[in-house]
Amino acid sequence: MAYWICVVNDENWAVVRSQHVWGVSKRWEKIISQVREGDLLIFYVIPKSLGGIFEAVSEPYYDESPIFYPVKAREEKFPYRVKLKPILLPKEHIDFTPLVPKLSFTKNKQYWSAPFRRAMFRIIEEDFKIIEEYLRRFVK
Repeated sequence: MAYWICVVNDENWAVVRSQHVWGVSKRWEKIISQVREGDLLIFYVIPKSLGGIFEAVSEPYYDESPIFYPVKAREEKFPYRVKLKPILLPKEHIDFTPLVPKLSFTKNKQYWSAPFRRAMFRIIEEDFKIIEEYLRRFVK
């Protein structure tokens, strides 16, 4: 099992949450192709919040159906996708910043947001558990 952070804006977070699918552009095809059924994906909603945790319930696949909102002027459809099952979903976004000092991938604690300039990235199990425990406090 692998653990992932997926970076999404508000509009596309609504799509992920309602349609239970995650998609990325061609640029990130190699990364999403590493996702396997059973992997856990944490959704980081720009600019500084957590949306929730999903489990991958499919292998990555290609689908150009226009369900996502294009970012900026690009007409991307985020066609490299994986189907999801909700695991831990708070009703509202949760502030991410209290986690910064605790996570290994936020190495520069002053300019910690650098890893979030990618569509998705893998994290270690210990970081996943820290985030999961934090999110559980907000789900009743």
